[in-house]
Parts: sequence; C-alpha cells; structure tokens
Amino acid sequence: MFASSLEADTISVIVCTHTLDRWENLRAAVESVRAQTLAPAQTIVVIDGDQELERRACAELEGVEVVRNSHDPGLSGGRQTGAEHARGSILAFLDDDAVADRDWLERLAEAYLDPLVLGVGGAIEPAWEQPPPRWFPPEFNWVVGCSYVGMPASTQRVRNVIGANMSMRAAVLAQAGAFDPRLGRAPGAKALSGSAEETELCIRAARAQPGHYWIYEPRARVVHAVPPQRGTWRYFARRCAVEGTAKAVLSCIAGADDGLSSERAYVRSVLPRALRRELAGALRGRRDGLARASAITAGLAITAAAYGRTRWMSAVRLRPGADVGVPPPIRSDPPPDDEQSPTGAAPLASERPAQ
Repeated sequence: MFASSLEADTISVIVCTHTLDRWENLRAAVESVRAQTLAPAQTIVVIDGDQELERRACAELEGVEVVRNSHDPGLSGGRQTGAEHARGSILAFLDDDAVADRDWLERLAEAYLDPLVLGVGGAIEPAWEQPPPRWFPPEFNWVVGCSYVGMPASTQRVRNVIGANMSMRAAVLAQAGAFDPRLGRAPGAKALSGSAEETELCIRAARAQPGHYWIYEPRARVVHAVPPQRGTWRYFARRCAVEGTAKAVLSCIAGADDGLSSERAYVRSVLPRALRRELAGALRGRRDGLARASAITAGLAITAAAYGRTRWMSAVRLRPGADVGVPPPIRSDPPPDDEQSPTGAAPLASERPAQ
C-alpha cells in the first residue's frame, strides 16, 4: 500500500520528443504544463537523438529540465530517462504533440488519495488538423492515438492506461521495472513499432501489487494533434497491422488471459454495436454509414490477421529444435516518415470498454 497524501510539489511531468518537426507542438505541450492549476515539481523534456532539437530546447524552453535519452533510442528509453531524473513521487507523461487542460494534473492527483491506486490515465481528445474522413469510425480513434467510443465515460478501474496521457507512482515504475523496449516505439523502426508497452507495464505492476489497480479518469483531459496523413486509409491499415503484431508479442510476454482481456470485450461488444449503428444508417440512405461499417470490418480483419500470423510464427519458433524466445514481429511497411514513433495506445491494448 502506498502513502495516500499528495502535495503539489510531488508531481514530475515528463515529455519525450525526438524530432524538430514537432517543435511548435512541443512548445504548446510545455506551455500547457506551465498553465496548470496544480503546478508540478518539475517538467522534464527528454530529447531522443536530435542534437539541434536539444540545443533549441535548452535555449528556448523556459522552466523545464532538458535531458538527453541515456538509454536505447526510442520511447521506452526516453521514458526511463525521464523517470530517473524525476524527483516527484508521481510521474505524469504527456506526448509532445498533446496539450493538457488547465486542471489536468489536479484531476490526476485526486485519484492518488486512494493508496491502492498504482497510476491514473485520462482522456485523449483528437484535434484533427483537417476534418476526419467520413469513413473513419470513432471506435477506431485509437489508430490516431486518442480515446475512442467504447471507453468508460466515468472514473473506473482499468487494466491499463494510454501513454499519451498517463501517470503513475514513481515507486510503481521502480518496483515493476522499466518499460519493455520490445513493445515500444523507436525512430526508424521497420518491424515492430507498436503501442503495447504501457499495457505490459500496467499488467506487470498490477501482478506485483495484488489488490492495487489502475484508474481511468476522463476528466483529466488532453487534446492530441492529428495531422492530415493520419487520416488516410494507408495509415489506418498500417496501424491496425502494427497493433495486431504488438498484441501477439504482448500475449507471449504477459499471457493471453491478461494480454487480451480488454480486447475480447472490445471485439464482442463495442464493434458489434458500431456495426449495427452504421448499417442501420446505411439502410436509411447514409453512404458514410456503409463506408464506416466497411472500415470497422476491415480494421478488425487486418488486426486479427497480423495477430494470427505473429502467433503462428511464435509457434514455429517454439517447436523442438527451434530457438526459444519472444517471436520477432512480422515485417510490415513502417508508418509514414513523421510517424516512426506513433503516439498513444490502441484499443486492443486499452481500457476495458464501457458495457
């Protein structure tokens, strides 16, 4: 059991970034932290491999600690670096292309008055730079790293939180160990660049602390930038394939029971409701209803196929005489250049859908 008291100066905010292309996004993220109604003890910006970005951040970002990723390249190493420089008892992670509401930290902090809470995640609202395509179903907002239809509408216990807007006790990360880099995102990754590292860590931490749990607090809201290239069919299909692969690797590491518990509820309840809604709309003459129903079906099929193929490869590797270990992910086209490190977790690794 953890201490239940929380002072304003015990929260460290960590923002990981890797490219100067997101400079304006990064500045907006940092400014949103500075405007919080509950001021953090420190704001840490972790630079992953871009020396010009590091130089500019040191020169222009006021009131932050700029540090260089001291671990393997990628988000897992960046988060671990930030945690090692944090002096707060609570670690709050914010994506470099997300802007937090002014009461974000205040809402997160409220949950930590419960000594059984391991960590807290909040809502991630999409801020589309261009209107989303009419075929894009809101149940698949996880493709663009955001909260999706089917997630809880009120404060609830969940299996895991989503990385773009998550927090945890520093002691939880220290006791559970670092994020697993096999499931993390890394610049230039061409095989597995998934989004299941948060899920695996949450499962591992909950197993290490029986009776403790993770909380989803939708009032702790951030707004996440969605550039136009994430609204293409090509990006949609790639993210589904990457997520299916990542979930197969996750199930090998954490076991299928915990690794797929939320996914089963999502597939059995959220997607059927969405299909019925869109098909009913199509029968009433709405063309976008049929398009979204098709996208739901295709997205599920692509994700399931990637999952099945990776699991099959695992079974082959584990045959007598084969090397034993976590299977390598399937080779698939990487996300677009500016998305080598995609943000957010997918619903197939996310909170339990609302019933």
